Amino acid sequence: MLQRWIEEKLEKAVKRTPAVALLGPRQVGKTTLAREIAEKRNSVYLDLESQEDLLKLRDPVSFLSANSDKLIVIDEIHRAPDLFMTLRGLIDENRRAGRRAEQFLLLGSANMDLLRQSSESLAGRIHYVYMSGFNILEVPNSDPDDMHKLWLRGGFPDSYLASSDEESMEWLEMFIRTYLERDVPRMGFRVAASRLRILWTMLAHLQGETVNCSKLGNNLEIDGKTVAHYLDILVDLLLLRRLSPWYGNVKKRLVRSARFYVRDTGILHRLLGITDHDALLSNPILGKSWEGFVIENIISILPNSVEPYYYCTSGGAEIDLVLRISSMEFWAIEIKYGVAPKIKPSFHQASEDIKATKKFIVYGGTDEFPIGKNTTVISLPGLMGKLRGL
Repeated sequence: MLQRWIEEKLEKAVKRTPAVALLGPRQVGKTTLAREIAEKRNSVYLDLESQEDLLKLRDPVSFLSANSDKLIVIDEIHRAPDLFMTLRGLIDENRRAGRRAEQFLLLGSANMDLLRQSSESLAGRIHYVYMSGFNILEVPNSDPDDMHKLWLRGGFPDSYLASSDEESMEWLEMFIRTYLERDVPRMGFRVAASRLRILWTMLAHLQGETVNCSKLGNNLEIDGKTVAHYLDILVDLLLLRRLSPWYGNVKKRLVRSARFYVRDTGILHRLLGITDHDALLSNPILGKSWEGFVIENIISILPNSVEPYYYCTSGGAEIDLVLRISSMEFWAIEIKYGVAPKIKPSFHQASEDIKATKKFIVYGGTDEFPIGKNTTVISLPGLMGKLRGL
C-alpha cells in the first residue's frame, strides 16, 4: 500500500465537517482510502451499487438515524441524489437539538448532478476533497526511472502498479472503454461512446492548447455547442483539466481562452498509442505531456486557497503555470523537460507583467540552482516540497 497524500487532509475534514464528499474519477482509489478511514472509527459502509445496501436505504431516515453514532460512508452517492435532502434534514435536526451531527463521508465520481445536488442541499454543511491518481510525492522517486514510470503510466493505481508497461496499457485501454461505454451512460450522460472517444483523442493531440469548438465539431460532424457540452462532461468527470487564463489587470492583450489537458498522462499516452518511455521521448507530444504531468502533480497538493492559471499575451509571451498564492504573492512556473532548459526573455517579461514574487523552472533533472533574475531551476519533487509547506 502506498500512503496517499490527501489521507491526513481527509481525516481532518471528517472530524470537523458533518458531511465530506470525496470526489474523483473511478478507479482512482477513493474506496480504498475511505475504508482505511472507516476502519479507524465506529462506522458503517454502504455501496449504492449493491442491491443489499440500496435495500437498507429504502427508509433512509430510519436507517441513518439508527446509526447516528457512527461515521456513515456512502459509496457511489451519485446513484441516489435524493439522499442529499435526507442528509440535510438529519444534520440540521441534530444541530437544533445541540447534539453532535452525524458524520457522512460521501464518495462519487464527480459530475454535474452530484455537485449541483450537494451544493444546493448541503450548502454550508459539506466539504469537498478532490482525489487524483498517485502524485510524485506518493511513489518512490529516488531514481529518475520511478518518475518516468509514473509519467508514462499515469497515476491510476492499477496502471501504475502493473507488472509491465504492456499490462499497464492494457488496463488503461479497458478503463477508457468501460468509462465511455458503461460509466458515462450510467451517470446520465447521453453521448455516443465512439464520438466521445474520437473527441478525447483529438484533445490528446491538442494537449495544453486552447481549442476551437467549431473546428472540432466540423471534424466530428456536430456543432460547436455540442462539442462544448462534451468538454464540460469530461471536465466534470475529472478526466480533463480546464486551465483558466490569467485575468489580472495587465495592460496587454491577453489570450482569454482556457487551455485543456488530459489530466492523467497514462490515459493521454494510451489515446495516442504511446506504449513505452522510448516511444514517448521520440513523440512530438513530449513537451506538452511533461507540462501536463507537472501541472497535475502541482495542483494535486495545492490548498483550496491557491488558484492556478496560465498567462499568455497575443504577442506570444507566456507562463505555463501561474499560482496565485495570495493577493500579494504570485509564483511564475515555466516547465521544460530537458536537463539544460533554455529560458526565453519573454518569460521574464511576462513575470514582470504579473508582478511575480517567485520564478521557477521545473525541469527533468534532480538538482536545484539559481540562474539569475530571481529565478530557480528545480525538480518537480523539489517544487512540490516547497508547495507542501503553504
